[in-house]
Amino acid sequence: MAALSLVAAIVALVAILTFASGYDPVRALAALWRGSLGTAYAISSASLVRATPLMLTGLAVALAFTAGVINLGAEGQLLMGAATAVAVASAFARSGGALVLPLVLGAGAIAGAAWAYIPAWLRRRFGVLEVISTIMMNFVAAYFVGYLVRGPLQEPLRIYPQSAQLPESARLPLLLNGTRLHWGFGVALASATLLWWVLRSTAAGFRVRVAGANPDAARSASLIDVNRTATHAFLVSGLLAGLAGAVEVSGVTYSLYENLSPGYGYTAIAVALVGSLDPILTALSAILFGALEAGASAMQRDAGVPSVLASVVEAAIIVLLVAFSALRSRRASGRLRVFLLGLASRRGESGTS
Repeated sequence: MAALSLVAAIVALVAILTFASGYDPVRALAALWRGSLGTAYAISSASLVRATPLMLTGLAVALAFTAGVINLGAEGQLLMGAATAVAVASAFARSGGALVLPLVLGAGAIAGAAWAYIPAWLRRRFGVLEVISTIMMNFVAAYFVGYLVRGPLQEPLRIYPQSAQLPESARLPLLLNGTRLHWGFGVALASATLLWWVLRSTAAGFRVRVAGANPDAARSASLIDVNRTATHAFLVSGLLAGLAGAVEVSGVTYSLYENLSPGYGYTAIAVALVGSLDPILTALSAILFGALEAGASAMQRDAGVPSVLASVVEAAIIVLLVAFSALRSRRASGRLRVFLLGLASRRGESGTS
C-alpha cells in the first residue's frame, strides 16, 4: 500500500510539473517509464548502469553517517579514484596482463581513501568540521581533473580535453551480452553485501554503530576509541567512493574528462538517507535512483522536456522520496536531512547551467 502511494505521488508530481510548464504530461510519463523500467534493455543498459556508481557512493555515505561522520566528499573521492585509475591504466597500457584491471580498480579505491584521509586527519588533529573540508575538497578534485585532462593525462593528439581511451585489459567485461551492464554492478552488490555483514556481524561493525549512535556513551565506557573508529570509517567510505570512480571509467566512459560525474557523490546523500543508512536498503535505493536518472534523460530525449525542467522534476522526486522515507523511519538524524535541500538546489542549478 505504501509503495503504491509513493508511485501515485511520483506520477502526480511529474504530471503537475510538466503540465504547468506547458508540456504533455502523458508523453512525459510514458518517456519516464520507457527510459527507466519499460524494457529489459532500459533496465539493464540504463537504470542499472546508472545505479552502479550511486550504489558505491551511497554505501560510502551510509557508512560514514553510521559512524557519525558527515562525509560530503564522495564526489571528490570518486573523481580522484577515476583519475588515478586512468593514470594506472595508462602506465600499464602495453602490458595487457590479467592483473591490469585489478590494479586499476585497487588504485582507484586507494586514491579515494587517500583523498578522504585529508579531511579525516584535519578532523582528528584540529577539530575541523568534515562538512566544510569535504565540500571544499570536492572543488579541488574537480579542478584537478580539469588540469589532468589538459595536461599530463590529455589524449596524444592534444585536441580534446580528455584522456586517451583505456586499453581493453583495463576495461570491465560485460555482465550481460547485448547490454551495457558491466561487472561493476556485481562489484557494487558484493560491496553492499560485505558491508552489511561487517556492520551486523563483526566487532568492527559494532564499534562503528555504537560510535555513531552515541559517541559520549562509547567514550565513557572506555571500550571504544571513537576518534579512531570514525577515522577508519572515514577512510573506508573514501575507498568505496574511489572504487565508484574506477568502476565508472573502466566500465562506462573508458576515459577521463571534465564533468565525468553528473553529481553521483551528491545524489548519494539522498540514496543513503532513503536507504535508512542500511547497506542492503541503500543498494535498493540506488537502483531506484538509477531508474530515476535514466527516466529523466528519456524525458528530455523522447518527450522534448528541456534539461532544466527534467532536472527540476528529478529534484522534486528526490525531495518526495526522502520525505516519504522520513515518514517511515526516524533512524536518520534530522541534521542529515537538511542536506536534501542543498541537493535539490544543486540539481536545479546544474540544469540551468
